[in-house]
Amino acid sequence: MQSFIRTCSIAILATTAAFRTNSLAAQPIKPQQRSTHVAAAQILEQLVQKKIRYVFVLYQENRSFDSYFGTFPGAEGLFSRQPNETPGFYQPLLNTDGSVGTMHPFRIGPNQFAADTDDIDHSHPAIVAKEDIQNSTPSMDRFALTEERKYSHGPIPSLKGRQYGELAMAYEDCDTIPILWRYADHFVLFDHIFQLMAGPSTPGNLSIIGAQTGVTQWVLHPNQAYTGNGARSAGEPILNDNDPFWGSPKDPTPAANKMPVNPRDFKNGKEYGTALNQTYATLPLSTLGASAKRVMDDDSDPAGDLGDVGKDIQYLAHSRQKPVPFGWYQEGYDPVPAQAHSAQAANSGAGPIDAEGMHASYLTHHNGPQYFGYVANNPRLRSEMHGLHDFFTAVQNGELPKAGGVFFVKGGFHNSLGLRPANPDTAVQKKFLGDDDHPGYSDAQISEAMLAEAVNAIANSPYWGQSAIIITWDDSEGDYDHVPPPINTYGPDGSVISDGPRVPLILISPYAKTHAIVHATGNHASVVKFVDSVFKLTPLAQLPDEKHARVLGEKIYGQKNLGPQDALTSSVTDLLDAFDKNRLLGKRAPIPTADVVVPARLIQNLPETTGYGCKALGIVPADKALGIKNEIPSDFNARPTTDPTPE
Repeated sequence: MQSFIRTCSIAILATTAAFRTNSLAAQPIKPQQRSTHVAAAQILEQLVQKKIRYVFVLYQENRSFDSYFGTFPGAEGLFSRQPNETPGFYQPLLNTDGSVGTMHPFRIGPNQFAADTDDIDHSHPAIVAKEDIQNSTPSMDRFALTEERKYSHGPIPSLKGRQYGELAMAYEDCDTIPILWRYADHFVLFDHIFQLMAGPSTPGNLSIIGAQTGVTQWVLHPNQAYTGNGARSAGEPILNDNDPFWGSPKDPTPAANKMPVNPRDFKNGKEYGTALNQTYATLPLSTLGASAKRVMDDDSDPAGDLGDVGKDIQYLAHSRQKPVPFGWYQEGYDPVPAQAHSAQAANSGAGPIDAEGMHASYLTHHNGPQYFGYVANNPRLRSEMHGLHDFFTAVQNGELPKAGGVFFVKGGFHNSLGLRPANPDTAVQKKFLGDDDHPGYSDAQISEAMLAEAVNAIANSPYWGQSAIIITWDDSEGDYDHVPPPINTYGPDGSVISDGPRVPLILISPYAKTHAIVHATGNHASVVKFVDSVFKLTPLAQLPDEKHARVLGEKIYGQKNLGPQDALTSSVTDLLDAFDKNRLLGKRAPIPTADVVVPARLIQNLPETTGYGCKALGIVPADKALGIKNEIPSDFNARPTTDPTPE
């Protein structure tokens, strides 16, 4: 520890060749500059609208910014400041003899098989506890101790508990996830995007299409408010991973017509938890534009599904907004075995994509649109949901709508590339076959390979010249991140529900800046706001039913942000700062396909066999550039449950 402290005493902000240029800080705007700034922003938006017709959101699972990019050169990271100026850099952690020790961030890599880590607690109560909010300010200093206590009973922690506490403080770099760092280096990395809701995966997958998870539903229906701390109750706003109502045992839809559900979600014929029908506006609704009334007339349960969006539908129907195609592509959604887009998958032995039509690779609670009755009960909107292989087929065969659209892409429990983890451990080989990046079942390198396969498909298609690709994550996994999130809203129990810790976001486009870091503040609603901007949609926050709920929420609860955060909520970037004005104007050439595509050998073979990593990328992570000694705890185990250490 002493050597670490001495090393960190060097000038953290020293200039190094590894630090990147073109870093965009969010500087305060003086009053006299405001009109000029607004005009410039409007011009940029108009230029983007002329060039971008296809928006692809490659939506991964459960990584904090610091855990993946905390040492990315030039980003707001773990070593951007002195340790004593970095919130939560030193955190308490109990030793196995009961004494109190101190934990700080440390790097894990190929030697620890860092691509495969067990899942840590990212429930709403755990994230709030880890942030340690004092006087309305998150201290960000209880990630290790909160995690350790979950597995320890009494004053003496178990070794397993201590290892989980340590795992919360571990971070990776380009030796573990080189393809992601390659994208961040070549294009635009946002380093101040927060998860909109402080909770697990489901809230993130709702936020990415709704810019909320049901705060307006809570305001309009107080009897639907979640109870307790929201960790398990079927209430609003959603803060847990309960499955959608649609497809659940409570769903009265005939079995042959039900939405898909993973068989693992059932135990003794009962689902582990079921959410309420979600009834607020989302992108699947707002993208209907002037066709909203005609499409919604086909809802089979309008009384149950449309009561909270009736005025929204009328508003959209009278607008002149052209419909914008929407698509959700998720691994395992299809009711039949997927046709792998990689010949390698056929003989991989990785297990079926689907098991007897039972969606074995499907993460039910990751499908945001499935939570909404106006999607599940509407043939037109339901047809917008597909399996992952359908995405590759559509892109490679040029089958996406000519009008463009917004398309979400998600992995699942298995990977159709037929890849296996580099770690030869039998338990890891069996357990970590997923490709959505969720710790506990997904391998980080297999997951970035799936992303590269998707980006390559887009880059090699006719859509590349009109596309924007967003890579981001649904929540922070409960991993340490040092930047205190803004506090936007409180839930029915008075706890902070928005925002949660930072997540990474990378934007790729032929018109994007290169080698750029954007510091503008945002959250998952920024993705919705970007879609609003590109397609000239009325923001969800500006639709009449949502505006009414927002006004009512301020009147009843004294909160201004009880509604979608894609408008009216301050400091939520629209992501447009990622674009190069000169490229949009034609003064600089668009980025060609050749600069985007990752060679097939780097996708089909993991970094441990290719040697692809920081050195090959020519990137020196900040900790290495500063000569900081990496101190991995002697008892560290990246997989305390999968490969328990004998006590």
